Amino acid sequence: MPSPSSPSSSPPPPARRTPRTGGRVRSEDARADVLAATAALLDEAGYGRLSIEGVAARAGVAKSTIYRWWKSKAALVMDAFGPAVAQRMPEPDTGDCAEDLRIFLTRLYQVVDHPTRVEALRGLMAEAQLDPAFAPHFQEWAQGRRRVVAELLERGVRRGELDPGLDVEHTVDLVFGPFWYRLLVRHLPLDPAEAPAHAARLLAGLRPA
Repeated sequence: MPSPSSPSSSPPPPARRTPRTGGRVRSEDARADVLAATAALLDEAGYGRLSIEGVAARAGVAKSTIYRWWKSKAALVMDAFGPAVAQRMPEPDTGDCAEDLRIFLTRLYQVVDHPTRVEALRGLMAEAQLDPAFAPHFQEWAQGRRRVVAELLERGVRRGELDPGLDVEHTVDLVFGPFWYRLLVRHLPLDPAEAPAHAARLLAGLRPA
């Protein structure tokens, strides 16, 4: 019988771990750093003054790294700005359609408290009209915001608070129309204090007969 110290009875050496190069991890970390830098610079300086060079310097990456993932400043800003907006904007479900819409519109209008975010929205909207390659990214983000309101309205229809024949898509247009028109044309201020009245006025025409 081999002795306990004989080589044949020794436990096998642990399997050698494949060294992790970290390439993918570093790549994902760099991408996250770029998005965080973009969001921060957007809040600090606004869309017009934000540059790929500035983002690269803040994130500690090369400009070529950014352009490998994003074809334009607008595409980069959309990826950074979209999730930030989704986190800041509520998806209210209080059980009352009027209250849900009041909450949503009030928070929507409160963007005017952050001028650099207003500038970013104007810049992205303009870019979406001028750049056919960027337009689908902007539309996808806008559709996500529209879905929140559409679901809010559909719940109101199911509860009998709104007309069963409601044209939901058109009503969503009515919700966002004053917001975008005032934001872009600037003929009147976008005042969060007016949001409850706007919501109530809109819903007054949508109640069941």
